[in-house]
Order: sequence, then structure tokens, then C-alpha cells
Amino acid sequence: MTQRFDALVVNKLEDQFTVNIQQLSIDDLPKGEVLIRVHYTGVNYKDSLASIPNGNIISNYPISPGIDMAGVVVSSEDSRFHEGDEVIATSYGIGVSQSGGYSQYARVPAEWIVPLPDGLTMKEAMIIGTAGFTAALSVLRLEENNLAPDQGSVLVTGATGGVGSFAVSILAKLGYSVEASTGKESEHEYLKKIGATTIISRNEVYDGKLRSLSKQKWSGAIDPVGGEPLASVLSQIKYGGSVAVSGLTAGTNIPATVYPFILRGVNLLGIDSVNCPMETRLKVWHRLATDFKFAHLEQLIQQEITLKELPEVLPTLLKGEARGRTIVKL
Repeated sequence: MTQRFDALVVNKLEDQFTVNIQQLSIDDLPKGEVLIRVHYTGVNYKDSLASIPNGNIISNYPISPGIDMAGVVVSSEDSRFHEGDEVIATSYGIGVSQSGGYSQYARVPAEWIVPLPDGLTMKEAMIIGTAGFTAALSVLRLEENNLAPDQGSVLVTGATGGVGSFAVSILAKLGYSVEASTGKESEHEYLKKIGATTIISRNEVYDGKLRSLSKQKWSGAIDPVGGEPLASVLSQIKYGGSVAVSGLTAGTNIPATVYPFILRGVNLLGIDSVNCPMETRLKVWHRLATDFKFAHLEQLIQQEITLKELPEVLPTLLKGEARGRTIVKL
């Protein structure tokens, strides 16, 4: 292939940092067994970090960010994939250590690729993206630790973000009573539309005072927030309940005590979507295409944009302005 194509390229040279659309050739792409014509990608917090000079997320420049992609196989050196196959590739080193989805073509190692499951379109897969996958993995891990709808309400913190919105929607689809926490009063109607049973403020989760143990409120929780609010959540989980944590928007330190764990048998479940084993990854995508899939999936799109609009949109996630998902059509 000799034609040139558009890609968003981030580069850093000494004190100069650039983010712009460039024309590349196939020879500019990293090594990998599978060449993909990218149809859709999404905007994630990591992608926004990749667009700033001090994001500390990119290991090699220049690079095309974009940790998610869905597209069609153009050519493959691996017998598992063939020309015309619709595929998904997320996480691993995509968009971080090697160029990713913000490019009309991408070359990816075969072991990072998931066949698009029946029941999902490429667009739907990127509405889901890493955010939805992380939420689904969180629900799966909670289920594996015996969470069930009849045990009481489940808390979702940061409920208007990508992970939070999907967590609310998936849990509601499965019949759970969902208590959604947000600091945005203007988004209460949105949260009700996507399945929240009740909505509470951030202060009702964490009022600024840390306690070793508090009143038992929730049978489980999905937390993409971390920090001191996570310590507060742990102190309010019912006996034997679990908290699935996947984020750090409130900080990396958890000033908790051992009491929730040794007196109430609470479980703290770490959720990692980057290096999630392929066996689990395939299971999660299957669930997302079947019983985890909800009718209002497209309502989680905040906006659909083009590659050329990306440089202006990427910083919005760092400002806390995002709601739901932004997807990019290539």
C-alpha cells in the first residue's frame, strides 16, 4: 500500500510539543501482524493525558494516541485474522507505547485483537470502548464475589463519567438497584435516564471526615474515583460486600484502616483493563454483546466527532467536562 492517510500525531522535541493532523504512510506504522483500517475510536482520559506535554503517559514520540479502535482487517500475517474481519483492539500498549486509534490505519500485534462479537457493531464497540469494558469487568468481578440484585443497592461513584455511566447502565440492565454519586446537579436527569434508582451527592459518599467504620449502606460499589472517597466507601459496605476500583481521579492514596476487611469481610477488587488476560477479555466482550448490552447505548454518546476535531476536544476530559462518551469516526 502506497497511499497516504490522516492521523493525529503527538510529538515532543526538547521544549517543543505539538498535536496536529499529519499525513502518514503504512511504513510509518509500528510493527505488528495485523493491519487494520480504523473505522471508529473513542476519547479516554489516557488519550487526553497523551495530548499534553506533562501527561506522563507516552513512552515514545512521535505517536498517534488512541487506546481504542474498531475496524476492518486489511491484511494479516496471523492465521486467526483475515482480510475483511471486523475487529476490536483496546488497551495493552495501544496509543501509549505504540501508535493507536487516532489514525485511519493501524498496525497491531495479533495477540491484542478481539474479533467483533455478534450483537455489536463497530460503532457500538467504540461507544463502549475501554470505559465500558472497565465497567463491565468491574461488574463481572463483583458477580464472581457473590454480588446479586437481591442483596441491596450498589453504589457507583463518578457516575456521569465514562466508566460510571456504563456501570450504572449495566447494573440497571441486570436488575440491580443503583445509587449513583455525582457532583453535577445538572446531570441528575441523565443518570435517571440511564438507570440510576437514586442519586446522591459526593458529600453523601464522603463528607470530609474519615471513619474506620460507618453505617452499612451498600452491598457493593464500582469506584473509578479512588483516594479518600474510596476509604469512605469501604467503611460503608455491607458485610461480605465488595468494591471494584479502577480509577484515581480523587488521588492515589487510600487512607483506610483494616477494620472493613477484618470485621466485615469487605473485598477490595482491583480492576485492570490494560493487561487483562485474553480469556477474560473475550468473556467480557461477549457479555457486552449479550446480557450486559442495554437499549440506550447510543444515549451515552456525548458527541461524535471527526479526526480533525480531536485536538480541541481532547482537553475537555482533563477539565471534568465530559459526560458519557465521545467517539471519533474515521
